[in-house]
Amino acid sequence: MLGAALGALPAGCALLPDGIPGLAIGPDRFREAGRDAPAAWPDPDWWRGFGSAELDRLMARMAAQNLDLAQAQARVRQADASAQIAGSALLPQVTAGGDTQRSRTGRGGTAVRRYSVDLAASYEIDLWGRNRNNLEAARLSAQAQRFDLGTTLITTEASVANTYFTILEARNALRIQEENLRAARRVLAVIRQQVAAGTATGLDLAQQETVVAQQEAAVPPLRQAVAQNAASLAVLIGAAPVELDVIGEGFEGLDVPSPAPGLPTALLARRPDVLASEAALAAANADVAVARAALLPNITLSAQGGFASALAGTLLRPEAQFYSIAASLTQSVFDAGAIRGRIAFSQAQAEELLAAYRQAILSALSDAEGALAALRETTEQERLLAEAERRAARAYSIAEEQLRGGIINLITLLNTQLTLFTARRNLSRGRLLRFQAAVGLFRALGGGWGPGAGGLRVSSAGISGGGR
Repeated sequence: MLGAALGALPAGCALLPDGIPGLAIGPDRFREAGRDAPAAWPDPDWWRGFGSAELDRLMARMAAQNLDLAQAQARVRQADASAQIAGSALLPQVTAGGDTQRSRTGRGGTAVRRYSVDLAASYEIDLWGRNRNNLEAARLSAQAQRFDLGTTLITTEASVANTYFTILEARNALRIQEENLRAARRVLAVIRQQVAAGTATGLDLAQQETVVAQQEAAVPPLRQAVAQNAASLAVLIGAAPVELDVIGEGFEGLDVPSPAPGLPTALLARRPDVLASEAALAAANADVAVARAALLPNITLSAQGGFASALAGTLLRPEAQFYSIAASLTQSVFDAGAIRGRIAFSQAQAEELLAAYRQAILSALSDAEGALAALRETTEQERLLAEAERRAARAYSIAEEQLRGGIINLITLLNTQLTLFTARRNLSRGRLLRFQAAVGLFRALGGGWGPGAGGLRVSSAGISGGGR
């Protein structure tokens, strides 16, 4: 009777978590994309657009071996286990036991042995929804961990791509520097011939020898950059530096893909960090409902029954049977404000997470705007730097021929020479910035995340999708 009456109450009496407050309507477009720009969302294998087979292999190794991902996957499994533990409170707890006793009455009395088995069950009626809200909080926390795993994956993918491109740029810069050094040595040979012929001075020779020495000194830092970034890349793919050999020498043959955002609202549905913040906020609201339920009484039903016999083999034909049924109600009367303190604490946590959720939204929009601007401007910068390098190379070629013919002095050649060297290095750096800007845009648009674009499928079993 009591169980039937109480069983009808939870649906109407349960305390429900507060909903996520409605946020102000965001912008209807990206400033850097234009109002009617069509969306071109990243593919889960977005890095394939660069056209580097070596980068494809590095990404595959990263997905299988990266230790940050392994830690994030373990946190997902921990959260799933916590949700399983929280859900157990919604079901009866059943225990079984057995007992044997041996007793003797008086000196010389007969020893008597008795056996018994029993089965006990208890169930807390979730009248106010405390256990269900606790399960919901745990489930949402597990969901947030999955989104965090997605964020870790996208961030690590971007780090692998950026580090790989940094290595290519350092090797490209090293090749340029070696070309600059050869050019400086050619001029030095000409000046030595002119000094021997009496048409150049010792000062001219010393100046060019200084240029050669400066170009030689610029080589070791570039080799160091290659080695250090290769070591960093090895860590990202979960390998020791000695186990990684990067083959690529430069950007030749590579493309720079350019994704495009759709509406800002669609971006927010694709960014796992925003979704993680939303899930964490919903979990905090469920925790507030759990804390509030502690103010209300708890009702627990319990039952126990079993058999007792003098012989273990006759327990199914027992000498005695026993059972008990009980219902208990507990209510906190005085706890010095501990429960209300926990409620206030949970509410403050929810307010903090609401601010974090809003911050995540603004950060996502800002990332996308900044990445769009970066890709546009670095593309234009690379075009201008390439033009400057072509003009500097033409000027230097003319100056070198004129120096051989004695038409210009050494100062003019030195100026054109240094201009060319600077233009070549600037172009190499500008090309790296453009590649990294493209990677930044892929990351800002959520990588391959999002059910609307095929997306990533992140589970406690690992990461799938994207052809991995």
